[in-house]
Amino acid sequence: MPKPTLVIMAAGMGSRFGGLKQMTPVDDGGHFIMDYSIYDAIRAGFGKIVCVIKEEMSRDFEDRFGSHIRPHVPLACAYQSLDQLPEGFSVPAGRTKPWGTGQAVLCAAGEIDGPFAVINADDYYGREAMEAIGAFLSQPRPGTEHAMVGYPLSSTLTESGYVSRGVCQVDGDGHLVGITERTHIESRADGPAYTEDGETYVHLPPDTVVSMNLWGFQRDILDLFRDQFTVFLRGDHDPLKGEFFLPTVPSRLIAEGRGTVSVLPAKSRWYGVTYQEDLPAVKAAFAAMVREGKYPGKLWA
Repeated sequence: MPKPTLVIMAAGMGSRFGGLKQMTPVDDGGHFIMDYSIYDAIRAGFGKIVCVIKEEMSRDFEDRFGSHIRPHVPLACAYQSLDQLPEGFSVPAGRTKPWGTGQAVLCAAGEIDGPFAVINADDYYGREAMEAIGAFLSQPRPGTEHAMVGYPLSSTLTESGYVSRGVCQVDGDGHLVGITERTHIESRADGPAYTEDGETYVHLPPDTVVSMNLWGFQRDILDLFRDQFTVFLRGDHDPLKGEFFLPTVPSRLIAEGRGTVSVLPAKSRWYGVTYQEDLPAVKAAFAAMVREGKYPGKLWA
């Protein structure tokens, strides 16, 4: 079996953060969250990294990131752009927003030759989580068996504003039954809640399992990604802001009985930067992990 590939989605501009949060250092050594994710992935047995970025980021990406990663692991870049669409479709006039995480995976398809994991560039998943998904993908499996790492909702929220999370339904055997994208979840005085209209809030238990986009897929699922992107483009969506969300694909796979998704419980702490106000706490967390010996002060020395 080929070693699994890690796909890192790094094309988002981070509008709520106010800039390119993928390239914001989180420690005194100038490392990005992606540095830690790749460091963990190498230790977990991944054999290749594919970063999905915007083409206009390529020079900064190479100067500030790629040049010190390449000596340690094969690294490829895939470019996400609005015009990467199936035949017969065109970019709607006035559209500037990327097509979403589902399209990001498709943009990396040419660099994927076997099992692969997908993560966000601005989320820290933890060494144990990367080991769990790496172990799953390193075992021979049918093309219909996939996985994700699930986190308790309460550990993925921020006091700085709202977040978007994939709320999961999990059966007694630990398989994903369904996933619903909630684009506005926030901490409130009486617990976590989501809203669809900004006025009515629906409460969620703190231990609700959510997806942070740490997925493990067999390569066969890329055909379903292509099919569902076409379905999305033909469907009823906002032509200027509608997004093809990654969880749409495993949700369809499950609904049609075409495969399974094992939910691997998170055994490591998640950290992320959604807003500028999140950055000090994230920096403090990485400083603590370095002090405790979980990571060296210079990851790539």
